[in-house]
Amino acid sequence: MNRHPHIRWIRPAHQARSQATLERLLDGAEALISDKGFDDVTVAEIAGRAGCSVGAVYSRFRDKQGVLHALQDRFVEEANLTIDDAFDPARWRGASIEEIVSELMVFLVEIHRERRGVLRELLSRTTREPSMVERKERLVAHVGEHLQALLLARADRIGHPDPAPALRFGLRFILATLEQAILFDETGAYGIPDSDEQLAAELTRAYLAYLDLDGHPAGSGPSGHAASDRTGNHEKRRD
Repeated sequence: MNRHPHIRWIRPAHQARSQATLERLLDGAEALISDKGFDDVTVAEIAGRAGCSVGAVYSRFRDKQGVLHALQDRFVEEANLTIDDAFDPARWRGASIEEIVSELMVFLVEIHRERRGVLRELLSRTTREPSMVERKERLVAHVGEHLQALLLARADRIGHPDPAPALRFGLRFILATLEQAILFDETGAYGIPDSDEQLAAELTRAYLAYLDLDGHPAGSGPSGHAASDRTGNHEKRRD
């Protein structure tokens, strides 16, 4: 069962033959990085996984670091398309804050798990590469702006005295927790839940509590009991 029916990861369509080769190279590089880490991957292995020559790799990238930059560019492009689609207000007509946040947390946990290898490598090198820092910050800001616009339309239920910055700051601590819990494999430590399902539930609870929804900081989410009924085309979510 799809636990985030309104949010789907989007990959842009590419028709050109040269672009298809590039996508194979990046797919191969990401798979290898997930298997063995960036430092242990060779250009020859990337070429072999993509069914290309080593020369084909160097015709597109100056060096192996260039492959990592291209992987970040691709991830950011896909993430931006996903955000623009997922946070369309029409998708969430009649949905409550609890439902939006709950579904978003499930999706974020899933994406961090599925792309764990490449995201971990990107994060570990971000502090050394100003351009990579800038790309990451633009992406986080893009997510924050769209989430803020969607939830501020329901601001009458938010008890936090300054909802707009609270929505963005809350997203920051959610992303930081995901990085520690999944990318650096700290599930089970510091009270971080062992299962992805419970992690999503606790992140939902934490975010809703921070917003002080309806003056009840405990909030609710996948493990709570205060989710509102959907209207229109949205089905009622079971606890």
